[in-house]
Amino acid sequence: MPETVTKRLKFIGCEIIYREACLLAARSPHAVDLEFLAKGLHDLPTEEMLGRIQQSLDAVGGDYDAVILGYARCNDGTVGLKASTATVVIPRAHDCITFFFGNRSAYRAYFDEHPGTYYRTTGWLERGSDMQREPDGVDGVMSQLGLNQSFQELVDKYGRENAEFIAETMGGGLTHYDTLCYLEMGVCDETRFIDRARKEARARGWAFDHRQGDLSLLEKLFFGQWDADFVILSPGQRLAARNDGEVLEGE
Repeated sequence: MPETVTKRLKFIGCEIIYREACLLAARSPHAVDLEFLAKGLHDLPTEEMLGRIQQSLDAVGGDYDAVILGYARCNDGTVGLKASTATVVIPRAHDCITFFFGNRSAYRAYFDEHPGTYYRTTGWLERGSDMQREPDGVDGVMSQLGLNQSFQELVDKYGRENAEFIAETMGGGLTHYDTLCYLEMGVCDETRFIDRARKEARARGWAFDHRQGDLSLLEKLFFGQWDADFVILSPGQRLAARNDGEVLEGE
């Protein structure tokens, strides 16, 4: 059996997949250096999010075989990224929820059957609420609106009805949701996270769905199995958006 050629990879990704990335880096046949960026990047204007990720890419030295990105299209927050000194690999996905379903088709199938669903994993629950953790002390959109508190914190402070009113009228957009789905990824004993998610669903008056996640897509990213589910950018190429099922492409 041929020996696997070990690559040296640099991972740059959102802290939302912190546990999953650490687990897969440890299991990978390749040497993977990890760098996590704050979840709050998603609360910054698109061009600022793009600039922060580009800054990290540009700082990567030339001694890596590739940079693997733990990001998706992310509301166009990655569109325009340029591969600098190394090859850049990014999953073809609209957002990180695809990472936890294992592929685009599985996520799409679940979404079509459960359109009003909000998602939770360990990262969403322990890496800050939806409305906090701005990077480097910069005020994100939610902080500027005075909404850098979790829903449970709003409930504790103002009561459930008032918390729902604040979240719905000041940018939470919660009126379209009726279910909270916790995706268990098997990265640790997730009992306490499942309990927190169930409590959150109850506080919001939503149904609760506990589902087993799938690490397949992230595993391929970390294991160097870059097939049609990934865009591979050579140095000098930029990431571009596509308005079809492929989501992203290089140009």
